Amino acid sequence: MNFNKKTKMIILLSLIWFMITLPLPWIINNPDVSESSFYTILGIIAILSIPFVMLGVAWSIKPELTT
Repeated sequence: MNFNKKTKMIILLSLIWFMITLPLPWIINNPDVSESSFYTILGIIAILSIPFVMLGVAWSIKPELTT
């Protein structure tokens, strides 16, 4: 797999991870959640997702490192 394909795959997997981890239906459909709380929750989810995305990148580049 060449570099361009790996890069596209890593970006795609990262986007999928962030979309799966976002609890948007519960936040958007809830009238009790204010706009500031909404952005705070999105920021927390993004920060917590970074290690998992990095693990996926490391696993894609060098699978033997994660075993």
